[in-house]
Amino acid sequence: MTKKPFFITTPIYYVNAAPHLGTAYTTVAADSVARFQRMNGKDVRFVTGSDEHGQKIAETAAKNGTTPIEWCDSQIPAFKAAWEMLDITYTEFVRTSSPEQEKSVQEFWKKLYDDGYLYKGSYEGWYCIHEETYYAESDLEKDEEGVFVCPDCKRPVQKASGEENWFFKLSDFQDKLLAFYDENPDFILPKTRRNEIVSFVKSGLKDLSISRSTFDWGVPFTFDEGHVAYVWADALIAYITGIGYANDDRKDEFESFWPADFHFVGKDITRFHCVIWPAMLMAAGMPIPKHVFGHGFLLTKGEKMSKSKGNGLSPQEIVDIFGVDAYRYYFMSDVQFGSDGSISIERMCQVYNADLANTWGNLVSRVTNMTKKYFDFKVPAPSANAANNPMAEMCDEVCKTYIDCMENVDFSGAAKAAMELAHRANLYIEESEPWTLAKDEAKHDDLADVIYNALESIRLIAIMLAPFCISTSAEACKRIGAADPTEIEDITAALKWGQLESGVEVEIGDALFPRLDEDKILTAE
Repeated sequence: MTKKPFFITTPIYYVNAAPHLGTAYTTVAADSVARFQRMNGKDVRFVTGSDEHGQKIAETAAKNGTTPIEWCDSQIPAFKAAWEMLDITYTEFVRTSSPEQEKSVQEFWKKLYDDGYLYKGSYEGWYCIHEETYYAESDLEKDEEGVFVCPDCKRPVQKASGEENWFFKLSDFQDKLLAFYDENPDFILPKTRRNEIVSFVKSGLKDLSISRSTFDWGVPFTFDEGHVAYVWADALIAYITGIGYANDDRKDEFESFWPADFHFVGKDITRFHCVIWPAMLMAAGMPIPKHVFGHGFLLTKGEKMSKSKGNGLSPQEIVDIFGVDAYRYYFMSDVQFGSDGSISIERMCQVYNADLANTWGNLVSRVTNMTKKYFDFKVPAPSANAANNPMAEMCDEVCKTYIDCMENVDFSGAAKAAMELAHRANLYIEESEPWTLAKDEAKHDDLADVIYNALESIRLIAIMLAPFCISTSAEACKRIGAADPTEIEDITAALKWGQLESGVEVEIGDALFPRLDEDKILTAE
């Protein structure tokens, strides 16, 4: 049976600095979806990569005494190492400096050139090197000294006057975009972003400069080799490069996986993905992605986290304290995907200890130890009445909620469902008092039911947490003799109650999440 395709992307990240918590946030979110959809029986393509062209990169390289490609080559290992550390399962890492990307960019824009969507002109306005964005003077702000600055990064902008550019006829697509938004109300997610985009398009679209002729670090256009593709005219195309666009050997793959199911992006780049990108695709006669999800910013002390503000922690620093699974769980559970979220080491400690150590990890430890004590390491066989219990009834409802949340990229809701079941399982043990049942031989069947129900709850919780907590979920299943959740291909079926086999060996192990000393961590920080 052929698997249904599923395609998700992260932004193509700038290589002017090493990955920080913000870039990792988007990437972990996309990976969580990719993992869930694999468990849902889908054939998944997951594309990420590096945005390596443009004036900003060229200047950064010059400051570091290297060529642009040497600078980019030196930065890529940091990204790949970070994604490996965080258990990111991308299928393609697209470098915009690669021959494959160059071919895609050249073929795409040559088609639009041939079809009459490009024209040559002169640009008059302002340019921010850091944001790689052109602005009208009315869009700019002024600093304390009266100098025009970028409305996004607050850095001084440069006057761009008289530079010869190629322009894309973006203005031709205003009505088509508005009609598309109406016909596809879930294209822009969360819906709070939709009004902003619709309002922007209704205010009037200007044609878009897509080339630069004052430097050569970029993909040269085949129809005018004095021009290179402006960074967004290059980077957006990396999404289709990652599934074989312009590659004859991968034609079937491209046709199977395009359009993308999801582009995950930060809310600051939704205009590029919800206005420019769909207009480009319309001009090329290509399908438009099903969803663009613009998530919020991570905030530390009320400010957007960034390297320039000195508040950009590295993923490695957090992993060193909490471990990979706890890192992933915290960002997917405690920060509502789509909204801005305040983060802190203190809050990470609280979530770790409350959810992972005291609730989930404690459940696994106590139930496996009771299985050892009362049933000699074997999963007991449930009695004929075992299915008629509050745990089975609750699990059915919670698992449905979990799947709905994951399908709608509500990670917080999905994690909440898993923890709700873990809390209920712990309470069920307290209410059932297996230590009391064990003293009465007549209650042996009741004891077996309680332990079986608790072990089966652990199996289900481990499956639900598997897209976030990869290694600990696999370890929890291993300890109770259940299959590795990462190998599941029908998660709906796997989350049905009563599939844990009786008689299999249960293992005892160290705490999945050893409790942390919050005061000690905060003092060290």
